[in-house]
Amino acid sequence: MLQIQKLKSGYEDNEILHEIDFQAEPGEIIAIIGPNGAGKTTLLKSIFNLAKIKSGKISFNDKNITKLPTHDLIYEGISFVPQGRQVFNDLTVKENLEMGAYIIKNQEQVKRNINNIFKKFPFLKEKQNDYAFTLSGGQQQLLAIARALIQSPKILLLDEPSLGLSPKAVKEIFEKIKEINEQGITIIIVEQNAKQAVDIANRTYVLEDGKVALTGGKEILNNPKIKDIYFGGR
Repeated sequence: MLQIQKLKSGYEDNEILHEIDFQAEPGEIIAIIGPNGAGKTTLLKSIFNLAKIKSGKISFNDKNITKLPTHDLIYEGISFVPQGRQVFNDLTVKENLEMGAYIIKNQEQVKRNINNIFKKFPFLKEKQNDYAFTLSGGQQQLLAIARALIQSPKILLLDEPSLGLSPKAVKEIFEKIKEINEQGITIIIVEQNAKQAVDIANRTYVLEDGKVALTGGKEILNNPKIKDIYFGGR
């Protein structure tokens, strides 16, 4: 489904990722973990063409999308939820969802998609006329995810969805991620909360200094090298 080969990317003259190989198959949850500065967010931004790709290849459903513009990637079926609960605070919940539907020209389809979102996120229906800034942190994060789902993606990129949230909200976010995946959407999630991410993932990539240091399943957190990567061997 998604395949990355020998990817070098970063920002301006600063190379962050060094020959990354990565793949995600249909219906998988892939976790990307590692210490701060390892290149996790840059990997997601490279897929979504928000970083400067220096060399390598990114393919999606056997199509070369390496330097496809971001708006074209959305049409291809890739959606990205950046970190930081980025919602439009001065818009209502429903208006936020409508902003996510800008690529859909058929207004009847927009209505259907929003109604489907309300079925998946009942609290958003209840709060559809409330301004986004009135929502809790966890609710804002769910709204950001819901807005991305309006586009009916095949693959959803999530960057630190649990950042700054309470334990209760984190639990709700991860339950919703599993639920979304069960509906057939492939998910690639970057997370500092390594255990939570690995627990729901089919496979995990551990990045260190812009390279893939480890890959594996749920047993990966037992690997002694994890301690070295996160804590420098301490």
